Amino acid sequence: MALAVASRVLLHAGSRLGRREAVNGARRFANKRVLVEAEDAAGIAVMKFKNPPVNSLSLEFLTEFVISLEKLENDKTFRGVILTSDLPGIFSAGLDLKEMYGRNPAHYAEYWKAVQELWLRLYLSKLMLVSAINGASPAGGCLMALTCDYRIMADNPKYTIGLNESLLGIVAPFWLKDNFVNTIGHRAAERALQLGMLFPPAEALKLGVVDEVVPEDQIYSKARSVMVQWLAIPDHSRQLTKSMMRKATADNLIKQREADIQNFISFISRDSIQKSLQVYLEKLKQKRG
Repeated sequence: MALAVASRVLLHAGSRLGRREAVNGARRFANKRVLVEAEDAAGIAVMKFKNPPVNSLSLEFLTEFVISLEKLENDKTFRGVILTSDLPGIFSAGLDLKEMYGRNPAHYAEYWKAVQELWLRLYLSKLMLVSAINGASPAGGCLMALTCDYRIMADNPKYTIGLNESLLGIVAPFWLKDNFVNTIGHRAAERALQLGMLFPPAEALKLGVVDEVVPEDQIYSKARSVMVQWLAIPDHSRQLTKSMMRKATADNLIKQREADIQNFISFISRDSIQKSLQVYLEKLKQKRG
């Protein structure tokens, strides 16, 4: 179900520089992995993830996403963004394990810095962010959803959301842990992180991982109605309140950003971790045939 738009700007590009198309006054900003549909009159944009097969957060995706978000933030036309997937049944499968296996330390550093940047940009964005979770959302998919001001999940028992890093033999970073604790509370977060729990919609709603669960064919219309409600608040007061609530958590990462990168390199380079990733990647390869 598409968002109703009075006039659309469609932007389509196969390269980072992009190629602009105009259709009935609408525009779309796009690259290979992120599609942005803009509803100028309402000040709302929809960012659709399009990185098949599972919208993994590859280095290329992270780079393109941040560039697209920055364009929206620098354009005063836009006040809010809806994050969703363009791929059926999957919001985002999370971090791209191929970026963390069999690479050199310089690559690990580049990749983790990009992951940090994604989280910081979303978590501190002055834009009002709504996630329309229209598919499975483990690990890094959950990370993106947790940064949003409001989270709506499609009511499909096949879809789950959560931070399941421990099942893969890796650990969620401290700043994502803090984000999770702020969202669902310390005890619930501790249990979920240790067990690598993934929650279907009803459980995610009960726990507070998401704010609302709606029929799948209503997720975009609900996201837009929520956006309109939030944008009725003056931007300056909403933005200042958001910053007041989130600054301390973000500062914990900003102050330790380089140390966090070095910790990631040290951890991911361990033989035991590389072996765990190798086993998991081989299982995925076999599963996909």
